[in-house]
Amino acid sequence: MKPSEMRNLKADDFVREIDARKKELMELRFQAATGNLTQPHRVTQLRREVAQLNTIRGELSQQGEQA
Repeated sequence: MKPSEMRNLKADDFVREIDARKKELMELRFQAATGNLTQPHRVTQLRREVAQLNTIRGELSQQGEQA
C-alpha cells in the first residue's frame, strides 16, 4: 500500500491495517525460526508499512487537533 493510499484511510481502518500487518509479520517470524521463510524481504516491507501507517495516523490526528 502506498503512503498516498494510506492517507485516505479512516481511523478504524488504520487499526485494522496495522493489526493485519503485525499478524502477518508474526507468522513470517515463525517461518524464519523454523527455516521455512520463502520471502525474507517481506519482513522488512511489513515493518516499513507498519511504521508508515503509524506515522500517517499520528500526522492526521495532529491535523485534526489543530483544525
